[in-house]
Parts: sequence; structure tokens; C-alpha cells
Amino acid sequence: MWDWLGRTFEKKRAVLHDKLQQSLSINAPLTSVTVHPDWRKLGSQALDDNNLAEAERCYRMALSLAPRDASAHVNLGFVKLEQKQLDHAKELVQKAVELDPDNFDGWYILARIYELELDCSGAIILLRKVFTIKPDFRLAYRDCSRLLQLDGQNMQALEVITQGINFLPDEAEFFLEAGVLQFGLGQVTEAFVSYERAIVLAPEAPEPYINMSAALISISALTAAVEQSQIAIRLNPNSSLAHDNLGVALLRLDRTEEAMVAFEAALSIDPTMVSALCNLGSVYLARAKLDDAIVQDRRALSLDPTSIAANSNLLFALNYHPDLDANVIYQAYEQFNQAVGVPLQNTWAPHTNADAAGRRLRIGYVSPDFRVHSVMRFLGPILMHHNMQAVEVYAYSEATSLDHVTERVKDIASHWRSTVGMTDAAVVRMVRADQIDVLVDLAGHTGGNRLKVFACRPAPVSVSWMGFGYTTGLPAIDYYLTDATSTPVGSEHLFAEKPWRMRRAPYVYRPDLAMGDVGPLPAANRGYVTFCTLTRPVRVNHRVVRVWAEILRRMPTARLVIDSKSYSDSVIREGLITQFVNAGIAPERLDIGYHTPPWDLMRSVDISLDCFPHNSGTTLFESLYMGVPYITLAGRPSVGRLGATILQSVGHPQWVATTEDEYTDLVVSLASDVPRLAQYRANLRSEMVRSPLMDEVGFTRALE
Repeated sequence: MWDWLGRTFEKKRAVLHDKLQQSLSINAPLTSVTVHPDWRKLGSQALDDNNLAEAERCYRMALSLAPRDASAHVNLGFVKLEQKQLDHAKELVQKAVELDPDNFDGWYILARIYELELDCSGAIILLRKVFTIKPDFRLAYRDCSRLLQLDGQNMQALEVITQGINFLPDEAEFFLEAGVLQFGLGQVTEAFVSYERAIVLAPEAPEPYINMSAALISISALTAAVEQSQIAIRLNPNSSLAHDNLGVALLRLDRTEEAMVAFEAALSIDPTMVSALCNLGSVYLARAKLDDAIVQDRRALSLDPTSIAANSNLLFALNYHPDLDANVIYQAYEQFNQAVGVPLQNTWAPHTNADAAGRRLRIGYVSPDFRVHSVMRFLGPILMHHNMQAVEVYAYSEATSLDHVTERVKDIASHWRSTVGMTDAAVVRMVRADQIDVLVDLAGHTGGNRLKVFACRPAPVSVSWMGFGYTTGLPAIDYYLTDATSTPVGSEHLFAEKPWRMRRAPYVYRPDLAMGDVGPLPAANRGYVTFCTLTRPVRVNHRVVRVWAEILRRMPTARLVIDSKSYSDSVIREGLITQFVNAGIAPERLDIGYHTPPWDLMRSVDISLDCFPHNSGTTLFESLYMGVPYITLAGRPSVGRLGATILQSVGHPQWVATTEDEYTDLVVSLASDVPRLAQYRANLRSEMVRSPLMDEVGFTRALE
């Protein structure tokens, strides 16, 4: 999903850049020309009329009559800047500040020239000089902060904005900027204070409410985010960004019908809004309307082929499509590489890492999920058991919502790096400066990924692993960490990276301490079997419904539980019930809803049903740990074979099917033998604990 805080910030930064251009184009430096005010006045009038040639003539006349007048040099330099004659402009303005070192207009324009020459460090130094000379020069603070952010120096940018607030305490724009920076730096409370101050200073401006809503979305305060977005819309009904934010909050609240209306409103205002197209695709994805989602994602890509959000949304949706061949899907990954990866190859540079012999190996983990998230069920044990005498762990975090898990990672990792708000180029520079030996992508094409960083090859070795379950499509990444079950020999052509097959399952799992005991087999007391799947609607496609309906027909007393947060949405819930009714299954045999945490629900079921062609993930580990066996269909590498990898590791390969008919037969056979089910119920947890899946130290040593 799209990074909403980052998108809001980028949008605001673009607006600020436009304002800067306007200020340079319309408002010439107004430092007084004491000797020849008439020529200066004529020059300024010419600039107002956008007559650069006449303005140049007037300022040259003033300069000819007073060759040591600093302001005349500044004004003429400004004209040459507008004429895109940077060298001439630079020469004139440099002369001006030599004549008058306190000419802040001259220093400001010189900083602008340095920026256009791509010397951002030099521009930052000059801008600091500007507000040292003139502490209430608003543009200098704003531009200095912007350039520091582009360079990844967000803390320094916040310091500059804070300094600006001290001299200009009524600038709502500064508080907005401070809020964005504070939020990205994890200063959540301070960020909201800044946004509230901006609202007090500019209560009729929609921007503070838009920023507030984006921040609230990032910390999952969704109801409040809806309220702030609605205020912004009342203030400016034509704000596509406000409608888009509203849609995101509603979508995450599983109010998909309202979310769709919001995204369509955003697109009616701005039909080229890539984020709104991506988000509309996400509504369709939430409703398991894959073809419609793909249409929206391709519309977004037609507008911006390099959009990570549009590309990742498309590839994410294709992975779940029940009717597409693996080779067809992989073609879209190759197109992603052509649009995004190949153009970044010109950034590749030799690595200068010191010889690894005799020192610790520097491993960089890149993830948006260093927080309460399912990924930490697998990554957390590794971080805890890394041999810190042998490896040095760097955590590059894109997480905007920080919690107790984040604090634990900060304590464990050798080095913590927040990448929130940083450009890809700045992250690349950071990784290279850290001299990372092995850089590990833990997100793939899920939300908050940093795949453009990996496309720049900032480390000599890079690996994709865990968070996505399939290739990134980027040959710039060296390896895809997997095993022979998930990625069989002969499937290498479906991966941009080289599959690196571990001799064990490429995961280790740590259960939630709150899961509790397994409990007795429900079927033994009820007299019928209860099937269950804890999965999102996107996995429950027409093939899955057909097979599960056939199982229910062959087991006429059985019940089926389908549970996930998405089914809080009545439209999604009723739509799935209708699919089963059309397949001949009565609604009373279904229990579709949402329970959290799901541990009591799992104690109340007998057999789990895995989905296909995209298997489930964390819930398969949880199912076995709770004593509930599952049947899986091994299909496409590697998203369609995760279930098989887990079962191989726990010692139950007999529950892996290779066809839909075999899947049905295996489920019916397992469900028909209640005493055997009870035995599995009693033993599965201990089998899990003894298996490689929960050997935390052994797995970490193998990984190292």
C-alpha cells in the first residue's frame, strides 16, 4: 500500500517548490538602489511585465552609472538567472556579495544558483548565512530545510525549521513542515502538537488538516483521520489529496463502499492522480476483484511507469490471480525492471568495503515492519540470536508507527537507521557510508518497500527474503533466499535473482505468548468437523470456492469458518456468502466474520484449509502450533508452495496436494477419521517445537 505520510510530504514539497519558482519569477530582489532609483523602478516594472530584456537593459544602465552598487549586481544577476544563464548570474551575484557581505538577497540567489548546479551542500551553507544575516527571512529557512531533507538530514532540517519558528512564530507553514519532520523522526506527540498549532494559525486552510489526517493514518488512528479529512474537504471540496486521504482511512476501516466514493471523487478532480488510481485498485483487491484492480494499477502505470506504488500494487495483485500462468505473471516483473531497475543502473558504483577477513560481517535489514507485525514473528528470533561477535546488524526502518517492538529492535540492533522521509538516493548514500556487506530486503512489493534503493546496488551483496514470498523482479538483487520445496530446481527462470536454497525451511517461527493451550478436538464432542481458514478475501477465488464447496458437499454435516478483518465489511462478507450459495452451499453452513485475537477461534476448529494459487502465510504456522492440521495445494513457485515448505519441515508431507482433486480427497480423508484427528491435535504443537521451524539458534547460525 501506498506510504500516505510520504505522499503528503512530497505533494506539499512540490507546492512549496512552485511557490519558490513564482517568487523568483515575479518578485525581484528589492534591496534598495540608492544611487539610481529611477532605473531600478523601471527594471522592476519590466520584471512585473515579464519583460526580461527590458529589465536587463534598465539594470545594466543602473550598473553602468554605479559599478560598485551591490544591489544593481544582484538585480541584474537575478535577470540572468531567469534567462537560465547560470554562469553569468553567478558571476554578478558573487560580485554583489563581495561588495556588500550583508546583502542577504544576493546570498539567497547565490544559494538558488548552487542548487540548480546540484551543489546542495553549498546551497545549504549559503542559506544558513542568509538567515544568520536576516533572521526573519522566511524563504531561507524553508529552502534550507527542503535541501537538508533531500540529502537525508531530517534532524538537521527540523533544527532549521525550529529556528525559523523562533523568529517567525506565526508561520503556519513552518509548523506543518515541523510536523512532517517530527513524525518521520518518531516524535509523534510533538508532530501532532505542531499540526494543531498550524491549525490554530491557519484554521481556514485545508493543508494542516490534510497533514494531520495523513499522520493519523500512519499510526492507524483511522476514525480521527476520517474526521480531519472531512474538515479539509469542507474547506476545499476540490482538494484531490483530501479525498484521497479520506479514502485511505475508510479503506483501512474496511468501509470499502465509502472508500470507493472518496477515491472516485479524487479522480474526478484530478484524473491523473496516480495514488488515487492505485488506491481504487486496492479497493477492488480488498473485494477480491483482481481483474478490476489490475485495470486501475495499469492506468496508474500508464501515467507514471516508474511509480513504485503502482508497480508493486500490480505485481502484488498478479501473484494472487487464479487464472494466470506463472510465466505470464513473471513478464510483468520483467517490465517493472525495465521501467524502474534498468534506468538506475547508471548509479551503480564500485564498493569500497574493507576486506571482510578479521572483522564482523555488516548485515543491513531493510523493512517497514520493525513494529508489531507478523514479520517480527520470524525476524525477531534472528535478531535476538545473531552472533554479535561475528555480525554487526544495521536496521533500516521505514516504519512510521513505532511501538514497544520498535524499541526492542533498537536495543538489539548494533545500529538503528530511520529512513522515513528520506529520498532513495539519500538512503543509498547512507548504506554505502555504513559499508554494508549484505543488504536484506524484507518487504518485496509490499507497502513501504525500498526497492529503488536495492536497484542502485548500494551493497556488494543483496538478498530478498521473507516479506513478499516471490521475486522482486530486480536482477540488481543478487539472491532470493528460499528452499528446494518453495523454489524447485527448474523454476529459476521465474526469478530475477538467483535462488539461494537453504538446506532447511528459510524461516524460523516464534509463537505469540498469548496463544494459550491447544485444547481438545472440537469434532470429538460436536459430532461434526469444522473447517477453517484465516485469510483475506483476495486469496478466496473462484477455484478455491469451487473446491471448498465440493468438500462441504462430500461432508454434509461439516461447517466452514472464514475469518479475517476484511469480513467486517458487510459488502465483502455478503459477496462471499453469495459465491458459496451459487455453488450450492447453504449460508447456515458458513461462519464468516472477524475475531481478534483468533486463538479461541482456532481452538474451536478441527482442520485448516490453505488457499491457492497463493498460499496463506503466518496463519499456517499458527494453525499447526494450535494443533490444527491443514491441507495445502503446491502450485506456483514460491507463493504457491509456502504451505508445502512448512509441512515438509514439520514432518507431514502427506498433507500436500498437487491437484485440486487430490486436495479435496486429502481433506475428506483427514476429516473422516476423528480419532486420528484427535491424535494430530495432541501432537502437533510438540512436533512444531521440535522441528527446524522453531529452532531459533540453529536457523540463525545457518543463516549466518
